[in-house]
Amino acid sequence: MGREIAHVMGFQGIGWLERPEREREEHTEQLLEYMEIRPEDHIADIGAGSGYHVFKIAALAKKGTVFAVDIQDEMLVALREKKTAGAFRNVSVLKGAEKAVQLSENSVDKVLMVDVYHEFAFPFEMVASIKRALRPEGKLYLIEYRGEDDSVPIKKLHKMTEEQATREMEAAGFELLKNHDGLPWQHCMVFGVKQE
Repeated sequence: MGREIAHVMGFQGIGWLERPEREREEHTEQLLEYMEIRPEDHIADIGAGSGYHVFKIAALAKKGTVFAVDIQDEMLVALREKKTAGAFRNVSVLKGAEKAVQLSENSVDKVLMVDVYHEFAFPFEMVASIKRALRPEGKLYLIEYRGEDDSVPIKKLHKMTEEQATREMEAAGFELLKNHDGLPWQHCMVFGVKQE
């Protein structure tokens, strides 16, 4: 559909990820409610950045594990520092790759990707890797700025439409289960592995 792959936001963007107005702009607490996190869930945040969502999730999935996956060493340093400062024993920091999330097969119940999928250089390979890591009833939460909405103050390059996302996910063996429309600027699309 003519989607151009965006460049990965560098570690210099940590200030943007941690901005004080982010909750108001994105309703991140609402997103966590949509995820229906259980204490025993094993959850991966792919493209975790500096961990804005990771440690909120870790407080809810107390008996599970939260895998914070990123490809940038500087982001991994920030994640490890926060993990140590907050004594989060249920957070595991992992270095991902351009074509793989580096998670064990059948190891996670939920995968979260916030404004990161559109930056994947190899989207098909990455989603295939995520599919392998997900358990059979697992869910993929794809959060992207709404490409259909011109009022969302984000460059078009960093937005996706529901149709674009659904077509790409279906090609990788997923189906759209629900698109929550309660976030101010973003889609919250929930995908499951398509049952044969």
